[in-house]
Amino acid sequence: MRDKLLISLLLAGIIWSCERSMETKVVEYKTAFEQGSGNETATYEETIAFYIRLAKEFPEINIQSIGDTDIGLPLHIVTFNPDGDFNFQKIREKKAIILINNGIHPGESDGIDATMLLFRDLAVGKMHAPQNTVLVTIPVYNVGGALNRNGSSRVNQNGPERHGFRGNARYYDLNRDFIKADTKNAASFATIYHLVKPDVFVDNHVSNGADYQYTLTHLFTQHNKLGGALGEFLHQELQPALENALAQEDWDITPYVNVFNRVPESGFSQFMDRPRYSTGYTTLWNTLGLMVETHMLKPYKARVAGTYALMKNLVEITEEKGEAIRKLRLEAQTRHQNWTSYPLRWMVDSTRISQLQFKGYEADTLISEVTQLPRLKYDRNRPFEKTIPYFNYFKPADSVTIPEAYIIQKGWDHLGVHLDRNLIAYSRLQKDTTLIAEIYYIADYKTRPRAYEGHYPHYNTRVRSIRDTVKLREGDLWIPTDQPGIRYLLETLEPAAPDSFFNWNFFDPILQRKEGFSPYVFEDLAWEILRENDELRNEFSEIKETDENFSTSAYRQLYWIYENSPYAEKGFMRYPVYRIVPEDQLVSE
Repeated sequence: MRDKLLISLLLAGIIWSCERSMETKVVEYKTAFEQGSGNETATYEETIAFYIRLAKEFPEINIQSIGDTDIGLPLHIVTFNPDGDFNFQKIREKKAIILINNGIHPGESDGIDATMLLFRDLAVGKMHAPQNTVLVTIPVYNVGGALNRNGSSRVNQNGPERHGFRGNARYYDLNRDFIKADTKNAASFATIYHLVKPDVFVDNHVSNGADYQYTLTHLFTQHNKLGGALGEFLHQELQPALENALAQEDWDITPYVNVFNRVPESGFSQFMDRPRYSTGYTTLWNTLGLMVETHMLKPYKARVAGTYALMKNLVEITEEKGEAIRKLRLEAQTRHQNWTSYPLRWMVDSTRISQLQFKGYEADTLISEVTQLPRLKYDRNRPFEKTIPYFNYFKPADSVTIPEAYIIQKGWDHLGVHLDRNLIAYSRLQKDTTLIAEIYYIADYKTRPRAYEGHYPHYNTRVRSIRDTVKLREGDLWIPTDQPGIRYLLETLEPAAPDSFFNWNFFDPILQRKEGFSPYVFEDLAWEILRENDELRNEFSEIKETDENFSTSAYRQLYWIYENSPYAEKGFMRYPVYRIVPEDQLVSE
C-alpha cells in the first residue's frame, strides 16, 4: 500500500512539474496580445519576430519567406509539424495539411493573434500536437495594410485600439484579387497555395451585417458549388462536426449573417464565394474552405478567444477525419473526366429551405436624431432565439459544354503568367496550322459604372458561338482541360463566368473598333452592297419597317450595312480564345 502511495505521489509530482514547466514556457513566449490589456494586437514586426523566435527554439516549427508583396517585403509561411519535416511533397503523402491565412484585412486582426497563440501552445505542449495533421499559416498576408497602422479606420469595430488598414500598399482589397491577381501578394499566394496544396483552408476575418448574440460566425465555401462527395462531406460532416465541437465548449456559432442594414429574422442566404475570394479560389482545386467571421461589435479579447477555439477544434476534427478528407480530395482530382458541362453561374434554390435556430436581438425602427428619417436600432436588452429560414442550397443558373482544349492566340500569351502561377499545363504550337474550332463573339455585356478594385468589371456577359476554320500561328497556347486546374480554366476563360478574365477587363481591346467608315463616302458603296445581295436587302427593308429608331437614323442604317459587309472588322467583339469541342457538341449559329 505504501509503495502504491509513493508511486502515486511520484507521478503527481511529475505531472505537476510538467505542467509548471509548460506554464513557465507559456509565460516565456507571451504574445503581444497577452502582454496587453486584451484590446491590443501585434504589429507586423512583432508577429514575424515571434515566429522567428519559435522557429529557432522549437524544431517542430519552421518559418520561410515565399514571394513578394506590393510593399516590397516578403510573404512568410510558418509550419508546425511534430516530425520536423517541412518538405510538403513528403508531408502530403502521409498527413493532412491545414493552411491558415491571417491579416488579409489587417484591421481584422483576430486571426493574427489567435494563430500566434495556437502555434505557441502547440510548441510548448499546452495543446496536444496532432500527429497526422500539419499546420501552415501565413502570419500576415496584407503586409502593406498591416504597416498602415491606425486607430480609426474600423469605425464600427470594438477594438483593438490600433490596427492595420483594409487596403494593401496599392489600395487593393486583397480578398477580391485571387483570380485576377493584380497584386504581388496574390501572385505570391498562388505560389504558396500550390506549394502547400492544403486539404483544409481557413481565412480569418471580422464582419458585421447586423447585431446578434454570436461572437463567431462561419462562412464555409458553398457546398453545391464545391460539388460531389467532397461538397456533401463539407456540408454533412465537417460543418456539423465543427459546430457541435464548439457548442460543447460553450461557443455558439452560426452561418455568416448575410444581410446589410436589415434584421436577419426574415431569413438570409448563404454567401456565394466566387473565385475572386480566397475560399472561392481554393475551391477550384478541391480544398475544403472556411472563412471565420467574428462579430466586430464583440470585445476583442472574446473574438481572439473564439477564433482560437474554432481553429483548435478544426485541427482536432481534421486529425480525426484527415484520412477521409485526403481520400475524397484524391478522388476529386479526376472527377471532371465524367463531366460534360460545367455551371458558370449559380442562384439560390428557393425550393430547399433550411431551418436555422438563430440567437438575435429585437430591433426597432426609430426616427434618427441625425437625419430625422427612419433608422434601425437593436436592443441588446431584448435577446431572442427564433427559427428562421436559411437558404443554403444553390443550383446552376446556366452552364457551358466543356471543351477538350482552349487555344489562346499568341498576341494574348501574356496570360501565360497567370497559367504558370497556377500550375496549368499547356504547350505552344510548333508550326502554323489550320483547324476547325468554336469561336465566341461577345453578344452583349454590361459594365460597372464605378471603379472596383482597379477595374470597371463587366457583368451579364453573353456570347454567341460559331464553328469555323481558324488559322493558328506558331507559338499559340494549346491548353488541354483534362488536368487538375480544369475549374480554374473554365472560370477564367469562359467569358460568361462572373470572374472570368473577360469580365475583369483582360480582353477589353476587342470591344473597341479600330476602323470605321465615313458616311458620305460609304453611301455609294452601301447601295452597291444592298443591290448585289437580295437576302441582305430584304432583311434591311424589314428592319426599317419594324424599327422606327432604325428607320429614322441614317447612320444606324449605314452602320448595319457596314457590319454585314466584307468590310467589317473580323476581330471586333471576337474573343481571342478558341474552344476545341467535338463536332456533335458544338453550338453553331
